[in-house]
Amino acid sequence: MSEVRWTGAGEFDSDGYRVIYSGGDKHERGVGIILDPVTKKSVKGVWKFSDRILLVMLSGKPFDIAILQVYAPTLEYPDEDIEIFYEQIEEVLKQTKAQDIKIIIGDFNAKVGEGRIENIVGPYGLGEINSRGERLVDWCKEHELVVSNTWFANHPRRRWT
Repeated sequence: MSEVRWTGAGEFDSDGYRVIYSGGDKHERGVGIILDPVTKKSVKGVWKFSDRILLVMLSGKPFDIAILQVYAPTLEYPDEDIEIFYEQIEEVLKQTKAQDIKIIIGDFNAKVGEGRIENIVGPYGLGEINSRGERLVDWCKEHELVVSNTWFANHPRRRWT
């Protein structure tokens, strides 16, 4: 979950699900993740880095799974803030092992546009690419990642997330 707007950091159970969140001092930003009753038993560790980045490590076989939940600054913030955000993600990724499966989810506040870009962006994006979208594509290329929601044919109103 992005933009949970809860203050502080914590976790709680609700109807068998585990909710883990990391927020700031104000009711702004914030990230969280909800784990189902089976998955919550696999949690090896939780690191609440900021109100924009949360890392949950799951025990898996043959490899562990690192889930990063992120919420990037919007276009209203200066480019310096987005660079700091990506640097923070880099630091968080250093906490994981090379063989860990890494899943980075959340709101990058970026538009990657319609049309395929190499093997990074699929044919089902939306709109025109913006500067934050270009930054995201470059970062994905650097880390051999894909923008997965652009690879599935969904109705345009479902392509925002």
